[in-house]
Formats: sequence, structure tokens, C-alpha cells
Amino acid sequence: MTGKLKLTKEAVRETLGDYAIMTFGVLFYAFAWADMLIPNGIASGGVTGASTIIQFATGIPVYVSYIAINAFLLLAGFIILGKGFGVKTIYVIALSTICLDFLSEMEFLYVFFDNKLLLVLVAAIIESIGITCILARGGSTGGTDIVALIVNKFWPISLGRIFLAVDIFIIASVLLIPGKTIEDMVYGYVAMVIFSVFVDWVMLGRNSTWQIMVFSNKYKEIADMVIGMNRGVTALDAQGWYSGESKKVLLIMVRKPELHTLTRAVKEIDPKAFVTVSAASTVYGEGFDEIKTGINLKLKKKLGNGISREERPADN
Repeated sequence: MTGKLKLTKEAVRETLGDYAIMTFGVLFYAFAWADMLIPNGIASGGVTGASTIIQFATGIPVYVSYIAINAFLLLAGFIILGKGFGVKTIYVIALSTICLDFLSEMEFLYVFFDNKLLLVLVAAIIESIGITCILARGGSTGGTDIVALIVNKFWPISLGRIFLAVDIFIIASVLLIPGKTIEDMVYGYVAMVIFSVFVDWVMLGRNSTWQIMVFSNKYKEIADMVIGMNRGVTALDAQGWYSGESKKVLLIMVRKPELHTLTRAVKEIDPKAFVTVSAASTVYGEGFDEIKTGINLKLKKKLGNGISREERPADN
């Protein structure tokens, strides 16, 4: 009973932490748009950028278009990415809508720089910090975030590149608005590139995987500790060439945030342990990344041999 209670408390604490960090991210994200980019007449990418262009063209407030477009995309994300994704994203979209409306009314927070390029640079960095806080905790501001995560679920394409492709079209549409020039489009692209690079750098760094090999006479205690971290461990047979002694070498794969915790725990168990750490570019399997084969191959796998060749859709 105590174990279950402890587990519940830990789960609640972790969930509250997720929402606290996402709230922090939303505030950064909304501030960059409502008090920096929009007042300076700049439209970057994403649904917020599309909503900004709609406001420039029609006068419809950004938050109205933002919530309307996301209502449709959220449904798609909920179906494809799961209920956990949907709940967190509903929260982020709702809070973003409120913050975009609220902060846009607080004109004393508006930021204006004589150097417009510098303003775009600062705004893009602030927006990127907000978005990575949200994505890292399993949420999304909707729009192209949802599109990117859906595509990334089936194909090994980085989030930043997907944002880049979609945003190129959105930003170019600013030229359809009377009075907007190539310069306005270029500012949007600058913000887009900074955002894409930053998101890739942070997200890939967080999701990177490390291979650890531990040489220790206390391999049993260390292996039990790793299992307690909800990570797998493999004991490999080895032989010391000089001593001729048979030994066990532990092979462990962990995510970057877990690396310091694990190596510190190993040293606490056996200060004389020999530990090697190397980066693994990609790791597929339970607890890590899923092999992304695309929708067609996933469909074929589900169909299996239960459908005759004549009934199966033709390959492209």
C-alpha cells in the first residue's frame, strides 16, 4: 500500500512539474508574439504566424484564428498521437489563446528596437525557449507543432525540418497583404531559421542516447540499480587478457538526462569501477525510439497475410 501511495505521489509530482514547465513555456511563447513580433508588423511561421497574417489582412484578432485553426488540427493530433498528447495540448492551446489575448492588450509590455533585425533575433530566441519547454514535456502549441509531431511519428525527419518546410509557405503568404514587402518576408524567415535551429539543437540534445559499459566486480548491485531506474541492462561475458579472469561487463543504454545520475550511482556502489561512455546516434527498441517505416509499411504490417494479394492496395 505504501509503495502504491509513493508511486501515486511521484506521478502527481511529475505531472504537476510537466504543467508548470509548459505554463512557463507558454508565457515566453505568447510574449514573443503578442508583445514583440505582432506590434512590429512581423509574421513568422506556424499557426500563430498564419493567424497574424489573417489579422494584418482582415483585422480578426490573432487569438480567434489561432483557436479556430487549432480546433481542427487538435482533433487529428488527438486521434493519431494519443490521449496524453491531446490533454496536454488542449491545456497549452487554451492557455496560449488566453495569453495571446491578454498580453496583446498590455501595450506597456510592447518591445520596439531601432534595429528590427535585432528584435527579430531576440523574439525568435524567446519563442524557441518557450516551444522547447512545451515540447520537452509532451505538449504542443498546436498547428505546425501537431503536423510536425505526426510526421515525425512515422518518418525519421527532425522536428525543425518539418517546421521549416511548412513555415516557408506560411511566411511567403505575407506578400499577399497590401503594403507588405520582401523585407517583411525576410524578417519572418530569419525568425523561422533561428527557431528551427534552436528547437533541433535542444530537442536532439535532450533525446540523444548514450552507451555505457561498466567493468566492476559489483556488477550485480549495479545491474539491480539500473533496473530500478527502469532501464534495461545486459551482462556480457568477458575475460581479462592479462589476468585471465572471467568477468561480467554491463552494457547500458540511457538518455542524456539520465547519464549523470547513472554514472554517479555506479561510482557510489563501486568507486573503483571502470566506466566508458560513448554517444549512440540512434537506438531503436523498447524504451527508446520506434523504427519509423512510414504509414504504408505500418498499414501493410497490420494487414498481414489476412488479405489476399488482389484485395491489397497497389504499391506506388
